Amino acid sequence: MPKSRIRILQKQSRSLEPNKEQRAELMERSLNYGEKFMDSLSDQKAYQTFDHDHVHQLLEDPLREEPSELNTVIEAIQQDIVPPGLNPASGAHFGYIPGGGIFSSAVGDYLSALTNRYVGVYFSSPGAVVLETRLVNWMAGLIGFDKKAGGFLSSGGSIANLTAVVTAREHAGLHSSDYSKAVVYLTKQTHHCVDKALNISGMGDCVKRYIPMDDHFKMDVHELKKSIQKDREEKLIPWMIIASAGTTDTGAIDRLDEIGESAKEQHLWYHIDAAYGGFFLLTKEGKQKLKGIDRADSVVLDPHKGLFLPYGTGALVVKNAEILANAHHYEANYMQDTKVEAGMYSPAEISPELSKHFRGLRMWMPLKLHGVQAFRSALEEKLLLTQYAWERLSEMEDIEVGPEPELTVFTFRWAPKINADLDKLNQKLHQAMIEDGRVFLSTTRIEGEFRFRFAVLSVRSHLEEIELFFSVLKEKIDQIG
Repeated sequence: MPKSRIRILQKQSRSLEPNKEQRAELMERSLNYGEKFMDSLSDQKAYQTFDHDHVHQLLEDPLREEPSELNTVIEAIQQDIVPPGLNPASGAHFGYIPGGGIFSSAVGDYLSALTNRYVGVYFSSPGAVVLETRLVNWMAGLIGFDKKAGGFLSSGGSIANLTAVVTAREHAGLHSSDYSKAVVYLTKQTHHCVDKALNISGMGDCVKRYIPMDDHFKMDVHELKKSIQKDREEKLIPWMIIASAGTTDTGAIDRLDEIGESAKEQHLWYHIDAAYGGFFLLTKEGKQKLKGIDRADSVVLDPHKGLFLPYGTGALVVKNAEILANAHHYEANYMQDTKVEAGMYSPAEISPELSKHFRGLRMWMPLKLHGVQAFRSALEEKLLLTQYAWERLSEMEDIEVGPEPELTVFTFRWAPKINADLDKLNQKLHQAMIEDGRVFLSTTRIEGEFRFRFAVLSVRSHLEEIELFFSVLKEKIDQIG
């Protein structure tokens, strides 16, 4: 093998490792863009309409053999990639449950990517694994679990819910011949990712028993008990109850304590999807409303929601970590060097992931730098802002509001006393607000009616943004009216 060829390739490949001056230039340009983005947030639209053809030009953007100029790359990010569509960083984003993207978390992500620790197993990066374990233990303490609990940081609620379903399936000892007789109890307000998780986990043929809800969209516990009893009489296999601690559509919290009592009596796995509502446990009001969450066998929380972290930060916490580990046991000869007595589970032992990103820093750094009280205050502020918005809308003559919010989500619609199709009227209002772009609200259908969802969970949503919403709403209603 001629060394000359190796040296040529070595010279070319070393361009992947910029020197100190090149790194400084790249960082300066990137930081300048980042600072401009942050400084202009109050002036940015919450939704930027766009031309499909213009955006799709990125599909033809060449990836050439030769390097591109740094300015060209930054300009593409600044002008073509980031602006179109929804702006989750905006405080006027009242649509889907947003990912906050606080600055200190972004710095944590930078350091995670730069140091590139492999967090799958303790042997490879003990500090990072211990850090993630510490964060999981902290969340377990919020829920009310004891030291037997365990879990991991996931990419979001979907993977966390999927892992919970698999864990419940394995713990119940279900085999493929049982799946069509196994019964899972949920409601029509359960997040769609749970249906997806059931399908991916092979449980798509299980019996999905949708329990009726009361007029506040909470699972009817009496109906739950009747369904379980009837299913047992019909020789089915009641298997799992899935409750919600903050539904996506309405923000409703199921009666967690009562459902937990039923799950205990019937020996069913009790799973709570608290992806949206879980971190309200930091507040006095939230702790009261989430009473009974400690009865769960597994709980999903999303730090990218209630802790305002960047997207891609979920968590699963299981009351008994050993059950989680049993469901994800693996053996591989090439991993034999990683076996050490760590006194804790490595993420690869208790989750679907083997390749594991160092997510812990994006959560740990903000909690350490700002302190937990800052997050508690922000969550209390969002609760009060939501109540304020709901009360003001309730006082408006032509606005029909949904149930009083339990957390920071509620629904409403424009319902003037005229002979008109209210669905079409509200769709027109929503389109006008989309085109305006200063505030963003998503929509849903509740019992067949087209309604606006108002969700307050951006770290940058304050009283000024709420007032902006009312100003835009009145302006668009007047224009249409």
